[in-house]
Amino acid sequence: MITTIQSHLLEQQREADDASGTFSWTMSGITLATKMIAAEIRKAGLNDVYGAAGATNVQGEAQQKLDVYANEALLHCLGLRDSVAALVSEENDEAVVLSHHEKGKYIIVFDPLDGSSNIDVNVNVGTIFSIFKKPDGASIDSVLLQSGLEQVAAGYVLYGPSTVFVYTAGKGVYGFTLDPAIGAYVLSFDNMQMPKQGSYYSVNEANYETFPLPYRQFLTELRIGQLGRTYSSRYIGSLVADFHRTLLKGGIFLYPPTDKQPKGKLRLLYEANPLAMIAEQAGGLATTGRGRVLEVMPENIHERTSLIVGSKVEVERLQTILGL
Repeated sequence: MITTIQSHLLEQQREADDASGTFSWTMSGITLATKMIAAEIRKAGLNDVYGAAGATNVQGEAQQKLDVYANEALLHCLGLRDSVAALVSEENDEAVVLSHHEKGKYIIVFDPLDGSSNIDVNVNVGTIFSIFKKPDGASIDSVLLQSGLEQVAAGYVLYGPSTVFVYTAGKGVYGFTLDPAIGAYVLSFDNMQMPKQGSYYSVNEANYETFPLPYRQFLTELRIGQLGRTYSSRYIGSLVADFHRTLLKGGIFLYPPTDKQPKGKLRLLYEANPLAMIAEQAGGLATTGRGRVLEVMPENIHERTSLIVGSKVEVERLQTILGL
């Protein structure tokens, strides 16, 4: 007997006494879009989807052709859901307010194709998303900037040797693998738990000399085995892929502040918050290096942050060094 993501979502809603089906209908827009993206990625190299699109996004980053496709797929599939009031994408300067926003219950923020600069060399990429509620009668502007504690659900899709969909709605973390034979996401990781301690650390060590001293001290401790075991360095440079390994194997992922990015580089709303929620639901921890990620109140939809996420042993040790 297989469990598809649709049946799993419906069961979760029944347990929450929410029989309306609105949440599962919203999530179906994400699953449909990510299946479209997965299909397009599988054809990369056979059609004209490699390379830059010739434009830059609001972050000042060169858009890849697949960035544009992934963004359009999510905007289209979610824009048709009357349960969605507004969409926030890494690729759009402003929030996209939908015509049926008055009756929409949810605001969805997403990074349509994380790690897209790696696509030309066939490295794993992903989609990250987060869902917030819009209270009845509230204006869009008043609810766009919420802390991560207000997330209704969060998740990511990893496009690799298989396509894996991982999500939480606040009742554990579940992973589904896309079965191309039936075109459905099938439950493959039930109630995922991050190991209390791992054997890997993930960081761009090319920036080591620009990290604040506490981070360099921490990395030295990992290298010399001061946490009671030998660590190996693993860094893909695709956030979803690096986080997915950390979720399964334990350890720690770091994107500290640097001289060039003193506030950090990752986006709070659609990168740090979703992964922090998943990590905490799986028994891990996530901090900005100044405090808990989920407690940060954003000041704009594209706000950047540093991010430390992973197993309790490693994150708690770094927090101690940082004086948290």
